[in-house]
Amino acid sequence: MELLRAAQEGDRDACERAVIENNGLIWSVVRRYCGRGVDPEDLYQLGCLGFLKAIQGFDFSYGTCFSTYAVPKIAGEIRRFLRDDGAVKVGRSVREQAQTLYTARERLRHQLGREPVLSELAEATGMTAEDIAQVELATDAPESLQRETADGLTLEGMLGTEAPEEGLVERIALREAIDKLPEKERMTILLRYFKGMTQEQTARVLGVSQVQISRLEHRGLKRLRESFEA
Repeated sequence: MELLRAAQEGDRDACERAVIENNGLIWSVVRRYCGRGVDPEDLYQLGCLGFLKAIQGFDFSYGTCFSTYAVPKIAGEIRRFLRDDGAVKVGRSVREQAQTLYTARERLRHQLGREPVLSELAEATGMTAEDIAQVELATDAPESLQRETADGLTLEGMLGTEAPEEGLVERIALREAIDKLPEKERMTILLRYFKGMTQEQTARVLGVSQVQISRLEHRGLKRLRESFEA
């Protein structure tokens, strides 16, 4: 606590020591966001910034463990970068919805002591399940062709991609092809292969039967294969 107090009062050496001594805490948060198209060291720098902001904002008289306060600050700094400065730009209204969703999720997480389910998020935000899915998909960092669904499937495997050196070009082509799909097929593919959901979970989000999801997925993948083969 003495080190944190000194850092809060502007002691640069104390700030540096505090970061070094809490390296494990910072990296434990950073690892959650690795694999999203941003270099881990850049994420670490963002995590350090969030950590220093946590020091400045921490109230020593409140009686809360510093790490309990710091973790959301570190994660928030990284999420803010991924949302606002990442490779995918989204409109202000979507960013505002994403912030509402993030705030509600964090509040429920603390209240419930677990990750809130979709229905709880919908009730807390007034958003529909489909709205929540669309906001999360719009604000997520780009995913890899090797991202697995809950069934262990990947888009790379389903589309027959074999040349890793062509991955970047194919990811761009894939994104363009997905954007051209009919709405329900597009949402099905994104939820299944970008969010890693099962057919059952996807059916609940879109409000249709699992049989319909199976058909939508089949049609969507067929269109994507044809697009890649063209």
